[in-house]
Amino acid sequence: MKQFRLVCLLPLLFLGMSGHAVAAEPVVVVIKKMKFQPQEVTVKKGGMVRWENREYRQYHSVWFEQLGEPEPDYLFPGDTYERKFDTVGNFPYRCGPHPEMTGVVHVTD
Repeated sequence: MKQFRLVCLLPLLFLGMSGHAVAAEPVVVVIKKMKFQPQEVTVKKGGMVRWENREYRQYHSVWFEQLGEPEPDYLFPGDTYERKFDTVGNFPYRCGPHPEMTGVVHVTD
């Protein structure tokens, strides 16, 4: 009986040692009441951030202007945008149509 249990458990042990990492869920930033909530987030290198526009009528953008990028398409209510961060650093962004709306993504090792 003990041998049977060991044989059944071996495949499970190998699955755990396969080296495949399960992708982490993205960090979510909610856009609501003319704010990025939370205004600052921290992710590990290779992590994802997802912005969700939960406004009733207002459109926004997530613009990493300081990186020299052009202003992206607008996010209308119900729209989402995801971005992967592969470089360690601090990445400020703003809303194109509403420059008072700002946020920062901190990326760590």
